[in-house]
Amino acid sequence: MKKLLEIKNLETAFRIKDDYFNAVDNVSLDLHSNEVLAIVGESGCGKSTLATTVMGLHNENLTRSTGEVIYNGKNLLDMSEAELNSIRSKEIGMIFQDPLSSLNPLQRIGAQIEEALIYHTELDKEARHKRVIELLTQVGIPYPERCAKQYPHELSGGMRQRVMIAMALSCKPKIIIADEPTTALDVTIQAQILDLLKQLQAEMQAGVILITHDLGVVAEMADRVAVLYAGEVVELGTAEQVFKNPKHPYTRSLLRSIPQFDDDSNDDLYAIEGMVPSIKNLNRTGCRFAPRVPQLAEDSHEDNPTLHEVEEGHFVRCTCYKHFRFEEDAV
Repeated sequence: MKKLLEIKNLETAFRIKDDYFNAVDNVSLDLHSNEVLAIVGESGCGKSTLATTVMGLHNENLTRSTGEVIYNGKNLLDMSEAELNSIRSKEIGMIFQDPLSSLNPLQRIGAQIEEALIYHTELDKEARHKRVIELLTQVGIPYPERCAKQYPHELSGGMRQRVMIAMALSCKPKIIIADEPTTALDVTIQAQILDLLKQLQAEMQAGVILITHDLGVVAEMADRVAVLYAGEVVELGTAEQVFKNPKHPYTRSLLRSIPQFDDDSNDDLYAIEGMVPSIKNLNRTGCRFAPRVPQLAEDSHEDNPTLHEVEEGHFVRCTCYKHFRFEEDAV
């Protein structure tokens, strides 16, 4: 498969007073054509920061990004705003987490979708309008002519999310970044949005970076999975490897936290002890997940954890995975 995007040793730090603190720390990932790469983890692990860094959406006065994000042989981090604007939407499209706050409340839906077409294509007004209606139809919006004339507040959450997808796909990008595309939608609409994304991705042979904390969505969509914790990739592999043979204590704990509706026991829902540390309080050495697995001895963790290949294409950070057991596993 053709490699569309290479992320190498990426670090993104936010400025707090006079210091910089990494929210994304030494992340390296690849994305191939016709592949869905899911990035999962709790809120605060750096997932959205990774996406917005790739898109070049950070204020350079408040953030600092180093490393490489290679697209078409060029490092996106070295590009000017004008160069990035020539790629955004046309080559790399993004579906944002909250469509209501991402859409302009004072502008009609059709005009917002048309904006990328004006900037990136030579279509005349009539052809642009035809393309807008085609996109709205493609994402399953009924009465697309009427929708094009409406404002965001006149649409339901599911319809607004479909509009965001239409905007992201307007110029047929090679890469789609979907940041929590089903957040705050009911289960039925979530399934429709996911089916739509899969269908469109297959038609366009695009590479998709799917950012989510919903492991059910990952199981439904992903080819490969990167598990992010405190800004670091702690596990990386195919969806089958990560779901059937999870290694890192964090990955195993996330999977353990999923409610099992066919479980007849009266056990409490499993919760991971503690919480994701703030970027100001990250351990810069040692395993960052160690404080949340107190049952493991200190010498179970590496001083400077690295990614180990435990099987072909399956990587795990820190040797602590060799020692971690849930209580019932030890019985």
